[in-house]
Amino acid sequence: MTDQPTQTGRIIISVDAMGGDSGPAVVVAGIAKSADKNPKIGFILHGQEQELRKLVAKRRVLDGRVVFRDCPDVVTMEDKPSQVVRSGKNTSMWSALEAVRAGEAHGAVSCGNTGALMAMSMLRLRKLPGVNRPAIAILWPSRNPHGFNVMLDVGADVRADAKDLLQYALMGASYARNGMALSRPRIGLLNVGTEEHKGRAELKEAHAMISDFADQANFEFVGFVEGSDIPGDKADVIVTDGFTGNVAIKTGEGTANLIGDLLREAFKYSPLSRLASILAITSLNRLKKRIDPRRVNGGVFLGLNGTVVKSHGGADPTGVSAAVKLAFTLAESGFAEKLAARVASTAALAQDAAHSVSQSE
Repeated sequence: MTDQPTQTGRIIISVDAMGGDSGPAVVVAGIAKSADKNPKIGFILHGQEQELRKLVAKRRVLDGRVVFRDCPDVVTMEDKPSQVVRSGKNTSMWSALEAVRAGEAHGAVSCGNTGALMAMSMLRLRKLPGVNRPAIAILWPSRNPHGFNVMLDVGADVRADAKDLLQYALMGASYARNGMALSRPRIGLLNVGTEEHKGRAELKEAHAMISDFADQANFEFVGFVEGSDIPGDKADVIVTDGFTGNVAIKTGEGTANLIGDLLREAFKYSPLSRLASILAITSLNRLKKRIDPRRVNGGVFLGLNGTVVKSHGGADPTGVSAAVKLAFTLAESGFAEKLAARVASTAALAQDAAHSVSQSE
């Protein structure tokens, strides 16, 4: 560690500067955008210090806002999580999480290997008591007034039983409250149909459990929802297992890219269509901004003793800044502490309910 700028009163975000596809220059440009917009934010930047110092020196807005942690090693996208957990102590990713664990930072952001980041986060930060499987939650553009829905899990674990899905519902509701200011979020459980008799046994069991906890946990359960409801206005939080969630977001990304390509082709088709694109430029820019994935870049790891935001590996400065903003918003709201209290109280309620059932039998 080197010089310590004055960070009093600021919310500190720990940033893995080396993990993304585009290198540390994009990460530094991203945190500079965040610093320019938000005077209440400071950073601990982890990576190869000599290189990072040169990049930070070019961004005057970062003067006095960055602490450097020199880390010689980098977690690559090809590294296996098991290998990183065993031999990753000198990496920028490990160091970024360690700052959260030590209480030096309020949250961590990384563009690196998702599997390695989750494995390392579970090792260094540990799961919250009562959490079986952590989840990754993302924001999905939707028709709701707030513009987005929360969806989880999108890839932390491909499996999920009924109790896991209940925990996802509780954690998703807490995220929606603190990240989107929704006092009583609506929870939907993803299924192949909305009828209660449809779906696998664990989904039917989860339906009953989530319904039972809705009033106690202060959310509205809207029941089963379908794939078409993910970008809809029926629910604020979509709950599913990691396999289904990951397939859904990858399908959504691919479809969005296809629509963008087809629109460009259509507007280049003839001189008249090119003229039409010029006349519609304001509306097209508004649409682009609304569905721009960079604006909601960042998957939050839920169920850990600390806030970790996974930025897309190929994120540009705007995307990195969005991930940092999300980490800041959650830290400012005290999200990690509120989520821990919510999980603990729900675990106690579940034990009481189980005890009551056994007493009556």
